[in-house]
Amino acid sequence: MALPLEGMLVLDLSRLLPGPMCSLHLREMGARVIKIEDTGAGDYVRTLGMPAGMVSPAFDILNRGKESLAVDIRSAAGRELLLRLVKQADVLIESFRPGVMQRLQLDYEQLKTVNPQLVMCAISGYGQTGPWAEKAGHDMNYTATAGILDQCGEAGGAPALGNFQIADLAGGALSAAMAILAALVGRLNAQCRGETAHGCYLDISMTDCAFANNVIPLTGMNLLGKTAPRGRDMLTGARPCYALYETADGEYMAVGALEQKFWHQLCEVLGQPQWQARYHDSGEQAEQLRQQVAALFASQPQAHWRALFADQDCCVTPVLKAEQAFEHPQLLAREMVQVLTNQAGQKLRCAAPAINYLGTGEKRLLDQPGPAQGQHSHSVMQQLGYSPAEIEQFIQQQVVLSA
Repeated sequence: MALPLEGMLVLDLSRLLPGPMCSLHLREMGARVIKIEDTGAGDYVRTLGMPAGMVSPAFDILNRGKESLAVDIRSAAGRELLLRLVKQADVLIESFRPGVMQRLQLDYEQLKTVNPQLVMCAISGYGQTGPWAEKAGHDMNYTATAGILDQCGEAGGAPALGNFQIADLAGGALSAAMAILAALVGRLNAQCRGETAHGCYLDISMTDCAFANNVIPLTGMNLLGKTAPRGRDMLTGARPCYALYETADGEYMAVGALEQKFWHQLCEVLGQPQWQARYHDSGEQAEQLRQQVAALFASQPQAHWRALFADQDCCVTPVLKAEQAFEHPQLLAREMVQVLTNQAGQKLRCAAPAINYLGTGEKRLLDQPGPAQGQHSHSVMQQLGYSPAEIEQFIQQQVVLSA
């Protein structure tokens, strides 16, 4: 069975995390993805934070199964090369600041004259319009602006930075992938109706998309006129039934007994049936109960609680480190663990594609690590009809870098 996007071509001009993660999702769905890198530094993730000569595991994980064409799109010859690819492409992703593609004469108005069916997706921090459109930023800036970061952290403490990049991944990569798929379906629907199929331009603001998903804090904001203090909302620590509890060995258990039936079962398992009637406690009473529950969990190491709750169905799980998650029987049974061999021969553990399109439990893994910068420049140019002499001339003129 073919994967949904097999036969489609995605050109990815983006760098770092959001764009490459978006194109990885599309690659996992069967699309061919060509990274369009410059002839200078290329994608910064390749070497970010690494000793000289080493490729970051993040680069290999984000870019597995993709090809790399390294071309100077600022030059006339390089721009012409990109336009040849655009003519064949279904999707183009870019993550430059607003205005850059226009200055390069590669904005959507120009590209759609080459390929009217092209879906062009621009991923940026604040979007293509507005007073902050050209501001630089990172995930923490976007979540801070969207009202998300304020809610992260413990009660009475400072906002806390998590290591899951909410705006980059949910606001950027996933939102962009969803919009791209919708645009492709829209193009197909037009064809099915016998109409002329057109592409479109997608303006993905990571701040906008993160803001749009920040739903739960709106409950307090709408009811009380303001959001609950950090760590004091229903899902951030106000309720003893939904909280993190430290164990005797400094590990944690995640207690998610939010529904009353789960709370009652939790109390039975803990040998504290008298707590069942306190499910609706609030304010000071809830805090006193939380401290009692915390004292009980702190009396034993995590292994004790893992064993106690192993066969109980009341939403209590250990808080695992990444290396422990890779050994979890549920993720192993779902074939979510993949080992990738990079170009230096190192074994990298990463997540396998999360969606099974085949209906059989079988997964199609992307076994090739991230490409070397310009690794596929020669083959891509050959496919576009450039002669060996022309390719060599491009390389000599440094229009193209070929690994």
